[in-house]
Amino acid sequence: MTLTVTPIQGVGAEITGMDIKALTNGEFEAIREAFADHGVIFLRDQETTEADHIAFAERFGEININRFFAAHPDYPQIAMVAKEPDQTDNIGGGWHTDHSYDFEPALGSVLVARELPKSGGDTKFASMYKAYETLPDDLKEQVDGLKAIHSGKHIFGESASSYYNTSDAGSHEEGTSRIGNADVAEMLRDPIHPVIIRHPLSGKKALYVNPAFTVSFEGESKEESTPLMSKLFAHVFGGNEFHTRFEWKPGSIAMWDNRSTWHWALNDYHGQRRIMHRITIEGCALN
Repeated sequence: MTLTVTPIQGVGAEITGMDIKALTNGEFEAIREAFADHGVIFLRDQETTEADHIAFAERFGEININRFFAAHPDYPQIAMVAKEPDQTDNIGGGWHTDHSYDFEPALGSVLVARELPKSGGDTKFASMYKAYETLPDDLKEQVDGLKAIHSGKHIFGESASSYYNTSDAGSHEEGTSRIGNADVAEMLRDPIHPVIIRHPLSGKKALYVNPAFTVSFEGESKEESTPLMSKLFAHVFGGNEFHTRFEWKPGSIAMWDNRSTWHWALNDYHGQRRIMHRITIEGCALN
């Protein structure tokens, strides 16, 4: 087999001609380079066990043990991203960037499809490289040098009714839940990150705010921040030229970079089961 990297219109690249269970050092370096350059990579027709999944992720760095999702019963490194037929909400059902609420945001995640609905359940991705590149000059000037406050408290534990404290949050009956109660808010302190970052792997500039976890600009209230923040979000929402919709199939793997992409798990398969295994990789501070 010959490893081939094929860029996808919008964002990302599809990588073919390799088996993640038997990568040479050269093949792995090509995959890592494609990941840094494109922000998200898609692999098809990969037959993997949980151990294979873990081994592939560990080549990129230390695994982040997710403190909110249900864990795989036998492999604590794997978080269960699941929706059962009787559940209405899903995990990740809106544009967001994972782990921006951490002081050292995660490098990215490797998501493996284990059980898919007959239809629906695609994931949308957006490039924050291209979002920055296409930002109007006046907005670039306004955000140059700004920093923003990120928080996960409103989602992961500010109250007992927070999404990940509810029974319909997409946990899986075979997993061991890490989801706590309102006390989990004590685990979360709100970091401040640059609005425009220099990506630690590619060196390219990327827009680093997202509607799920970015709450305000540093030194401003949420209300004061809303007009400019809304313009930034609207720019990404309307950026179809840098969006990609990935259709999951058996054997599919997606690996996205949290520093240079947004993603959205579509919730359009009610009454069906969707089981995904996610491993997140530790990152670093951003500047």
